[in-house]
Amino acid sequence: MRGKFLKVAVAATATTMLATACSGGGNDSSDDAAGQAGGELRIYNAEPAFLLPSAGDDEPSLYVIRQLYSQLVKYNAETGAPENDLAESIESTDQKLWTIKVKSGYTFDNGEPVNADAFIRAWNFAAYSPNGQNNGYFMKKIAGFKDLQSTDPDGDGPKKAPEPKAKELSGLKKVDDLTFTVELDTPFSGFPTTIGYPGFSPMAKACVDDSEKCNETPIGNGRYKIEGSWQHNVGINLVRSDTYKGEPGKADKLTYRIFADVDAAYASFQSGELDVMYTLPPARYKEAKSQYGDRLFELAGDSLTYVGMPIYNDAFKKKEIRQALSLAIDRQSIIDAVFDGRQAPATGFIAPSFQGARENVCQYCKKDVEKAKALLAAAGGWPAGQKLTLWANAGAGHDQWLQAVGDQIKAALGIDYELKVNLQFAQYLETADAKKFTGPFRLGWGPDYPYLETFLAPLYSTGADSNNSTYANPEFDSLLTQGDGANSIDEAIPFYQKAEDLILEDLPVLPMWWRKEAAVYSENVDKFVWNKVSDADYGSISLKQN
Repeated sequence: MRGKFLKVAVAATATTMLATACSGGGNDSSDDAAGQAGGELRIYNAEPAFLLPSAGDDEPSLYVIRQLYSQLVKYNAETGAPENDLAESIESTDQKLWTIKVKSGYTFDNGEPVNADAFIRAWNFAAYSPNGQNNGYFMKKIAGFKDLQSTDPDGDGPKKAPEPKAKELSGLKKVDDLTFTVELDTPFSGFPTTIGYPGFSPMAKACVDDSEKCNETPIGNGRYKIEGSWQHNVGINLVRSDTYKGEPGKADKLTYRIFADVDAAYASFQSGELDVMYTLPPARYKEAKSQYGDRLFELAGDSLTYVGMPIYNDAFKKKEIRQALSLAIDRQSIIDAVFDGRQAPATGFIAPSFQGARENVCQYCKKDVEKAKALLAAAGGWPAGQKLTLWANAGAGHDQWLQAVGDQIKAALGIDYELKVNLQFAQYLETADAKKFTGPFRLGWGPDYPYLETFLAPLYSTGADSNNSTYANPEFDSLLTQGDGANSIDEAIPFYQKAEDLILEDLPVLPMWWRKEAAVYSENVDKFVWNKVSDADYGSISLKQN
């Protein structure tokens, strides 16, 4: 779940999508406001699931991929607005056929050119379903996507899925070495904004030829390149690229140290072994605020923490069950007790800072025990003696608040529960993808790009790769299509809001709270930079020079 650019008219539209501006922040003690260059920035990270941009869609993966790869569009750290990066121009007269010109002279780490072919091959690779790429879903609007999909005829059975009708998207056409066109199935005014998401990165031919090798030793085109290979569960080392034509990274080296437990990472930070942590253990917030003062960066965030409902499990198919569970939870009391009041209770599915967000639209997000009991009874009750299994990934500090959720449900509805929090994040995501959750599951979602649709389509449209609940509603899908085809964000908002109304009733997930971002950085950092859309911008963070 999170680059920049197009024509001025499109940029202006994108800028208005955020109701409030965002800021970079931190300590800037140098005379040069841009900060000093050089040094090694030591970074906390959990184990990524992938380093291939077509596959990595989780936070630990994206934090590395964003430094290895550059996209056509980037997002301004101060405003969150999209701007051209590798794109010379992105133009359309009808919002359906887009012409993209790529800047000349850019290359991958292995010397291959970053050109029209690099984007066409990458997007085709992602979209071709047998490749199993998590970010293939983002190509869904491009003409011909359906012909690249194949459905397993018997689930986990022995039959092999048939080959798709095509291997390449009919909507992608090369015009010349640096120009290609993208035809969408239907008009989508937000298309130029979306392609700053790392899933739209170009790929070297060598990566497409051997994606497994490239996942371990990426061949990027960004400000940094990998040093050696990915050391699983240990670390990832990046060094500043000496061939990148754009603005270079600040630090000479980015050293990602991988931790299975955020508390262990925080202990390493306290002992001076880390320079940046993009998150904090919930129980250590007060301590960190007192100890680090201005070196604790905070910002009202747009990342949603939610409890997903495994609709593929018979116990959760009835919406009344999901509604009852949601009504049994007092979100504010959990926020006060576990997070010292830092988070903002979610009363809808769209971040409050985004244009089109509405307050207090979730009628099932405020505790109401009597209504919860009535809905549970109407659904036939909960099976006697069956525990509710609550899932979360291990080592990230979710145990305490998830236990509070279980306690409240038990007190309100008499449903006993158990916690399942033993899987590291990569394994946890594999469980999500395999649809093997046996009960409600903790996940989060942040915007991939500054456009309202990012909170709806990837999570709840039929067949979307991040639709871990397996929610499917043709009316919801239709409303999204109508919103996509609107001439402007103002015209699109009513359709997206009607789509939100459907999931507010069906509750494929239980929205919990909007996370308040809290990052901490060491005395070695000269200028700390936070990007509204993509969070901690490691390549732009500078270190004090001796």
